[in-house]
Amino acid sequence: MRSFPDHLLNGYRSFMNGRYASESNRYRSLASEGQAPKTMMIACCDSRSAPETIFDCGPGELFVVRNVANMVPPYGPDEHYHGTSSALEFAIQGLQIREIVVMGHGRCGGIRAALNNDGKPLSPGNFIGKWMSLLRPAAEEVTQYKFMTPAERQRVLERISIRNSIENLRTFPDIAELEKRGELAIYGAWFDISTGELWIMDPETGDFSRPDLGEEAVSEEGEG
Repeated sequence: MRSFPDHLLNGYRSFMNGRYASESNRYRSLASEGQAPKTMMIACCDSRSAPETIFDCGPGELFVVRNVANMVPPYGPDEHYHGTSSALEFAIQGLQIREIVVMGHGRCGGIRAALNNDGKPLSPGNFIGKWMSLLRPAAEEVTQYKFMTPAERQRVLERISIRNSIENLRTFPDIAELEKRGELAIYGAWFDISTGELWIMDPETGDFSRPDLGEEAVSEEGEG
């Protein structure tokens, strides 16, 4: 029998001696009082785009759901298993979450698979193929843009995927009603792994732009 991976044990040791030691009271409070995060984050399971790291959040601050390509399926109550939908149900009804962020990222393997579908499943179950079929109509349309490079098409579909997930969120009756009453806010974001840039989706137009973090103003004041 193989022993538990050393690199994980080393990381745990560092965590206990560092972050847990400095935030032990917060962890004990979360254990006794339960969690009450303000924001739900729907992100990709890609190991390079962890929301807690990107937004520098502490324990208990984010309720995170991660899946391939940060997708939300449309509302569809039936006898099948629904991981993302059950997380949404718990977040809205159980935790009273009132902010949902769908965050995609650059160089997403799931999006690349949707664009370059060669019909060869990774396993007999073809779970990824079935999951990514949620984006098939958009992927087929994007692949028609022959004047775009493969990298450009991928970035386009990565952002379309975010908008698609947001539209699917609104097919959930409780989410649609809360948003209509102004009691729930839904946001879209896209993270560039290579540069660390964060792009925020305009809720009216669907366009993405970088937020003004005030860094340029600080730099100009320093130079003056």
